[in-house]
Order: sequence, then C-alpha cells, then structure tokens
Amino acid sequence: MQSELRKKLLDAFTNHTDDYLSGQHLADVIGCSRTAVWKHIEELRKDGFELEAVRRKGYRIISTPERVTADEIRLGLKTAFLGRHIHYEESVDSTQKIAHHLVNEDSPEGTIVIAEEQLSGRGRMDRPWHSPKFTGIWMSVILRPNIPPPKAPQLTLIAAVAVVQAIEELTALSPQIKWPNDILLNGKKVTGILTELQADADRIISIIIGLGMNVNQQQDDFPEELKAIATSLSIEIGEKLQRAEVIKMLLHKLEQLYLLYLEKGFYPIKLLWESYAVSIGKNITARTLTGSIYGKALGITEDGVLMIEDPSGKIHHVYSADIELES
Repeated sequence: MQSELRKKLLDAFTNHTDDYLSGQHLADVIGCSRTAVWKHIEELRKDGFELEAVRRKGYRIISTPERVTADEIRLGLKTAFLGRHIHYEESVDSTQKIAHHLVNEDSPEGTIVIAEEQLSGRGRMDRPWHSPKFTGIWMSVILRPNIPPPKAPQLTLIAAVAVVQAIEELTALSPQIKWPNDILLNGKKVTGILTELQADADRIISIIIGLGMNVNQQQDDFPEELKAIATSLSIEIGEKLQRAEVIKMLLHKLEQLYLLYLEKGFYPIKLLWESYAVSIGKNITARTLTGSIYGKALGITEDGVLMIEDPSGKIHHVYSADIELES
C-alpha cells in the first residue's frame, strides 16, 4: 500500500513537472490525508529528493537523487509497460539471476531488475562484466513475446538498436554496433547485451535482456586490462549523466522497437541494425566454437544471423561468434 501511494505521488509530480502541487491536491490525487502526504514528502527527502515547499503554492521537486532507485526511474517514465514494475537492489550478484527468479514467480512482462552494483556480473560465454557501484547501468528486462523460440536471438539485436538510439537521443555521440551484442564508441565498448531464454519446446516463457552500460566511469575506474578496450558515456562527452534519465530513455526506445517488431516483424529492425553496424562491408574474422571464418561481412538475415563471404565466394551463416575487425 505504501509503495502504491508513493507511486501515485511521483506520477502526480511527473504530470506537472514545473508546477507547484498543493497538499490538498496531492491528497485528493493519492487518496489519503494531507498529513499522510507530508509524511510521504519527508520520506522522499530522506531518499535524496530535493523538494521546494512554498506557502499557498505547494510542493515542487527541484532535484532527484543520484541513485537509480525505483522512485527515480518512475519519475518521468514515458512507457506503457516497460519499467512499470521495478525490482531495485543496491548490490547483487547478478540482475539476471534475480530476473530468472521473478519469471518463476510470474512477474509481468516489462518488469525490470536494476542494481547499483553487480558482484558477479557476466556477459556472453559467461565472461565477467565489470560492474562498479554508482557508475553504470546494470539492468535486466523481462519480456514475454508470443514468438517461436528460434526467433529469440532477434531480441538481442532489437536491444542493441534501442541502446544506440538512446545514446544518440541523450548525447551528440555516434555509437556503432558490433555483432551481435556490443555497442562501441570510437572503437571501444560502452555497452554489452546478454539475452537469455526460458522456453518450452514450442513456446517462449520469457526472454530476459541483460544490459550493462558504462555511464559515469572515468578511466581510472576500469581495471588495467580493460582501459584500452572499454569506455563510458562520461569519458566520451566530458561530463557526467543522470543515470536514471539514461535508463528511462533506454526503456522508452526499447518499448518502441519491441512493439514495432511485434507488429511489423523483424525487417524494420534489420534495416535499422544494419545502418548502425560497424562491420557491414568490412573484412572480419568470426571466431566460433568450431573454428574461425574470415571474409567480408554482408549483413544479417531475416533471422538476425550474420552472413560472411569468404575469399572463395562462399557465404557462411554465423549464429554465434566473437568478431574481430580487420585493422
């Protein structure tokens, strides 16, 4: 009940961003007493929200906390269902693990898991992902699309386009996608995407999209082995960003593209993905579990499979690999 009242309070401020809202108005909207409104305002202040109170005018939010709490994400969120259910933790082993538990508890589609820190974050092929506290976005999104299980990898490509569009919307940067799940800025990795499937033989139970984005790290925040290959939005633009604003933009773009995909299929996503791809038309080496393939990256199929033409003219379809661009 308390969380529902707080959600209504934040929704009221979201709908009147620059306006003062009187205690009586908030009481009417939320459905509680003015004393209860005051108590909730004080709780917001304790959580780092700065609120201005002006006699005869009411309350107005001046600034929000640096943490990416559920309240901070909900304030100004412009989605219909993504991020409307939020599981927030300050420190976790992995947001993906929590998301799997939430799926088993029938959490609704669009539920997100967000953490300030991951102690055992991981990427593709179970590689560790560096997730220091209060610097990046460590998030998992639960989706339940009515699509055949073989199409699940397409969601990775949808998420990649959403990340690129969110970065473009918030900065003057020009990100690129390195197949299948890396987002690059000036050749360095800024975001990784991990998609995990829960399915029966003929139906998807859930697709959990894990997003790890370097937002406010500085060069010294990275381990020595990552300094040459990793970057952050802050390093690239020279200033820090509000991480909650990045999350809200990410969710907004992801929801738009996801709904487009469900309505129109993968083809519109394919065109967008290829327009951002760093490797199309270039010579690459794809290292798979069965060996390496060298050739020109032609693009992706309707199913999101990478096509490589080797020097003999043979076209290879690559489903999973590490990609290295020819220098």
